Amino acid sequence: MIKKIYLKSGVYPVLLSWLWLLSFHSQAQNPDQTPNIILIYSDDLGYGDISSYGGEIPTPNIDKLAENGIKFTNAYATAATCTPSRYSLLTGEYAWRKKGTGVAAGNATSLILSGRTTLPGVLQEAGYTTAVVGKWHLGLGQGQETQWNGAIKPGPLEIGFNYAFLIPATGDRVPTVFVENHRVVNLDPADPIQVSYGKKLGNQSTGLENPEKLKMMYSHGHNQTIVNGISRIGYMTGGTNALWRDEDIADLLVDKSLAFIEENQKKPFFLYLSTHDIHVPRVPHERFAGITGKGPRGDVIIQLDYTVGAVLQKLKELNLEDNTIVIFTSDNGPVLDDGYMDGAVERLGDHNPFGPFRGGKYSAYEAGTRIPFILQWKGKVTPGAQSSALLSQVDLLRSFAALTGQTVPQEEAIDSEDHWNSFIGKNTTGRKSLVQEALKEVLSYVKEDYKYIEPKQGPSMIPWGPEIETGLQEKPQLYNLMNDPGETDNLASELPEKTGEMKTELQQLKNMKK
Repeated sequence: MIKKIYLKSGVYPVLLSWLWLLSFHSQAQNPDQTPNIILIYSDDLGYGDISSYGGEIPTPNIDKLAENGIKFTNAYATAATCTPSRYSLLTGEYAWRKKGTGVAAGNATSLILSGRTTLPGVLQEAGYTTAVVGKWHLGLGQGQETQWNGAIKPGPLEIGFNYAFLIPATGDRVPTVFVENHRVVNLDPADPIQVSYGKKLGNQSTGLENPEKLKMMYSHGHNQTIVNGISRIGYMTGGTNALWRDEDIADLLVDKSLAFIEENQKKPFFLYLSTHDIHVPRVPHERFAGITGKGPRGDVIIQLDYTVGAVLQKLKELNLEDNTIVIFTSDNGPVLDDGYMDGAVERLGDHNPFGPFRGGKYSAYEAGTRIPFILQWKGKVTPGAQSSALLSQVDLLRSFAALTGQTVPQEEAIDSEDHWNSFIGKNTTGRKSLVQEALKEVLSYVKEDYKYIEPKQGPSMIPWGPEIETGLQEKPQLYNLMNDPGETDNLASELPEKTGEMKTELQQLKNMKK
C-alpha cells in the first residue's frame, strides 16, 4: 500500500508521481532494486568552478556525472553561508525560521535535536543505513557549549544517522579534531581539550603573536591558535594526539566513505559526504599541490574532483553504479580571500568561480546561492540532459520521502516540496518560487523570471575582507534573471506592481506558522 504523503500544496504532486511510486514499491520487494543514495556536498564551490559549468580548471570526474546524468542550471542552496544551508538541507525548513542558525561557532551545541523530521531520518525509516562523513557545522552536544572530553551528544546519531565521522565545524575553527560517532578520535584522556572563543587559553602559539610559525599567513581574522602551521578562529589547548593534518583530510574522508559503501553494499544506504576542500584554509595534499598553477584554491578543486572519482570508482568495482543515485552540489557560492593569503585572487587567471552572476558567498546576489547541481542515476535518467527547472536543496527531504513512500506530516519540513519528477528530469518546471538567505538575514524571493531583494540597511561590501557585494540596499531591488542574470538593472521603480506582489508573497511566507 502506498503511504499518503502530506504536502503544503495538497496531494496533487503525489498524483503526478503515482505511477513512479507503484514502480518503486514493486522493485522495493527486492532489496537489490532499492536505490542507494550518495549526496556529495561541496563547500564554497561556485557555479563556475567546475568545467561542465564553464570553469577553466579540469574536473573530469564531476563532468562524468553530468555526462551520465542531469545538470541543473537553476538550482539553489537556501543560504549564502554554510550553517543555514546545511540546516535547511537536513530539516526541510528554511534556517531563517529558527534563531541561532547563522554561521555556527566551533563550540556551538546541536541546532537540530532528536524528534525533528530530517532527511536521514526519513531514509532510515525507509530501511536505509545512513552515514555522514565530513564537515558538520551544525553544532554538537548540549548546554552552554560543546564538551569535548567525553560522550558528545546529541549529534548526528540522534537525528537519523547510523554513523558519523565529522569535522565538527570548519577547518578554520578550533577544535581541529575529528569526531567519530560520539567521541573525539584519538583523544588521550590525560590531555583534555579546552576551547574558547573569548579568551586565550594556556601558552599555545597564536598567529597574532607568533607569525614566524605560520606556513600560511592570515589576511583578516584567523589569527588565533596555530595548528599544523595555520592559525585559526578561536583558542584551543590539549588534544595533541587528536589534531589533524590538513593535507590528509580529503583522503581520510574518502577512506571513511569507501569503507561505509563497502560495508553496506548489500543493503540500501545513504551517504552524506560533506567535503571541505574549497573552504579555507585551503591545504591540498602534497600530490595535488601546485598542479593547476592557480594556487591552493585551484589545486583543491582538483582534489575535490579526485574525491568524486574515488567514490564513482568504488561504485563501479562493487557493481553498484546502476543502483545508486549520486548527487553533487555545493552549500553556497564562492569566495576568494576568506581569511588567508593563499593567492586565490592573484592566481585566478581566466577562471571565473562566479559564473555569469553577481555577488558570491555571504551575498544576496545570485552567486551567493545559485550553485552547481548534478544528479546521476544510470539507466533511470537521461544521460547528458540539462534542466532549467527551479529547484532548491530544501526539497530533497520531501522528494526522497516521495521516492521511498514515506509519510511526512504537513507541519514538519514546512518549506520542503516534492519535486522528485523534476530531479529525475520528468518535469522541467520545478518550483513556482523559493527564498534565499544572505548576510544579516536579508531575504530574497525568486519567482519565475523575477527576483526581489528586500530592502535592508547595511554595508555595500562585505566588511571584514572578501571583495564581495553584500546585496544590501535601503531600497527594494527587482531583477529579471532571465534577461539580466548579472542583476545590473534594478526594475523596482519601473515595475511597482510586480515589486509589490513579490514583497507581499515573501511576507506571507515569512509569516507562515508550523
